Amino acid sequence: MAESATRKATYDDLLAVPEHLIAEIIDGALETRRFPPPKHAYAYTALVRTIAHPFLGKEPELNDWWVLNRVELHLGEHVLVPDLAGWRRERLPKLPETAWFELPPDWVCEIISPATARLDRGPKREIYDQFAVPHLWFVDPDARTLEAFALRDGAWVLIASHADDDEIAVAPFATVPFALDTLWAD
Repeated sequence: MAESATRKATYDDLLAVPEHLIAEIIDGALETRRFPPPKHAYAYTALVRTIAHPFLGKEPELNDWWVLNRVELHLGEHVLVPDLAGWRRERLPKLPETAWFELPPDWVCEIISPATARLDRGPKREIYDQFAVPHLWFVDPDARTLEAFALRDGAWVLIASHADDDEIAVAPFATVPFALDTLWAD
């Protein structure tokens, strides 16, 4: 008996997901998840405040990045929603009029939780590699760690690994030093 082909998820499938869930299409499969638990949401909020704040405003010398939260990325057949994504303004002079981005970001940060680790460290990481996203961070509030990777010759290279209360300044935001423990709720 021949196996029936698995139907690939469509954008209409994604739009039908209830609004209280985050939905992505990864390798043709619709993936959904709830919003993160409070300590993960806290790390996310603290990182937005720490990383994005210096780039807000109209001063040209500070205005060289767009740092946005939970944007929709359309990368080929994939629809991803990273926790944070950043674009150098030299590559993305103005924000798109669409509800999504087709230009791959220059930096992505995923806040790792038990519900997201499999996708974040697996297929999403591979997709970011495939679409040449130069920088990827994993922040894990449970382990109290930040891992920073750079894409070099088509492979992810760990460029920094920090834990607990380390003072850090990590590419691509080395000009924005901060104490890692500002991300931990406990």
